[in-house]
Amino acid sequence: MNLSHALQRLRAMTLLTFGRRDAAEDAFTAMLARWPDDAYALASRAHLRGELGRRSQAVADQQRLVQVHPNRSAADWFNLAFLLEEAERHDEAEPAFRRALELDPKLDRAWYGLGLALIRQHRLDEAVDALKRNTELQPMSPYGWYQLARVQVDREKPEEAKKIIRHLKGFEPKVADQLVRETGLNP
Repeated sequence: MNLSHALQRLRAMTLLTFGRRDAAEDAFTAMLARWPDDAYALASRAHLRGELGRRSQAVADQQRLVQVHPNRSAADWFNLAFLLEEAERHDEAEPAFRRALELDPKLDRAWYGLGLALIRQHRLDEAVDALKRNTELQPMSPYGWYQLARVQVDREKPEEAKKIIRHLKGFEPKVADQLVRETGLNP
């Protein structure tokens, strides 16, 4: 990194520190005009645009980032998948989640996101596999368990859902109670 690049980064971070998000976006845009493939500027501007509600621009920046730097980070692919999922572009989110998992098979958030994308595509059997992997990696997080129970109900496997509810009662009783209310299943 040269001095000019370092100063531009510092300027953008300073603007963010003082809450000047639009000016920081302009700073990242100026960096990209000079260094079009800069991973830091692409990732930062994508994140900032996502926060500002400029989803399509954030997706475009994130797509450019993974196009130019496809092996840099599983997080880059996860962030793209997350943005696509938020935009209800589930069929595009799925391969991005899968690429994140190729780069980091232990990225529990990507397993969870993949599970959600598969649920939304009505591919419930595959969703079960993804959510099970998420719960193996994050056994104390209720989110994967909750979705897994819901999928089991949708797959007409109430006994599997009841097992999950019993399991949740041990460490997340409120989530277990919510599932009982929503599904009518009482273990």
